[in-house]
Amino acid sequence: MGKRPVIGVTMQHLGVTITPRLNGEPEKTMTQRPVIGVTTQTLHSIDGIPAGLPQSVVMNQRYYVAITLIGAAPILIPLLDDEPEALRGAYDVCDGILIPGGVDVDPGYFGEEPHHKLGRIDPSRDRTEMQLARWAVEDRKPILGLCRGLQVINVALGGSLYQDLEEQYPDAIKHDYFPNYGYERDHLAHEVTLAKGSRLRHLMELEHISVNSMHHQGIKTLAPALMASAVAPDGLIEAAELAGDHFCVGVQWHPEVFELTDPHTRHVFREFVSASGRFGVKH
Repeated sequence: MGKRPVIGVTMQHLGVTITPRLNGEPEKTMTQRPVIGVTTQTLHSIDGIPAGLPQSVVMNQRYYVAITLIGAAPILIPLLDDEPEALRGAYDVCDGILIPGGVDVDPGYFGEEPHHKLGRIDPSRDRTEMQLARWAVEDRKPILGLCRGLQVINVALGGSLYQDLEEQYPDAIKHDYFPNYGYERDHLAHEVTLAKGSRLRHLMELEHISVNSMHHQGIKTLAPALMASAVAPDGLIEAAELAGDHFCVGVQWHPEVFELTDPHTRHVFREFVSASGRFGVKH
């Protein structure tokens, strides 16, 4: 009984049944789907949620559908920031970690006071994701960050953010096209240039790609361990990764929107899932 049992809790609209690996099970093989943990957010961090609803954690199904179609078995990781042993148990079940988009990152994590343009924050989510990102890097477990997820990885590893690009980054082009300005999530807002020699450029097989854009924060100081793997026309870092064979990649756009239609995007998700599978076999 030294190891915590893993209990699957069903959720509305999830539609995915996960059977956890327990002590005494046969060794995992590459024919099994890698288990990828998808982080969640506090329901009440979302604009327009009535205060009277019970405390809950949720996540847009686009994220786990994207990796399910590639061959992963996703599980949603609750916000267990006040239960570190339970959070570690949930983390240990996973072969990879996906940190999706969401609300702003608390600037206290990079030593700043809140800017007046800072949006909603989700303290429990911040604490949970910062810990998961650091564990994943320490253990060389595959991790993919999307939009906010890139920012979390950067801050967890010692980087900082612009709290509001319009006010703090004088040369900024428009980056916050959704949800406030009448554009859809699949609106291609601008190009990014992928860095030569980066994992991301190798996977995308292109030097320039058009991306959607729905963020008002962005990377100010890149964490020392990371390398920039994509930049916007205004010079803003739009993707970062760890060098070497550890899959640790974050992008500022939302590729889950294009997973079904763009083969280049699919390469990124496929390699993330494959890397998670390889990690699971070894561990």
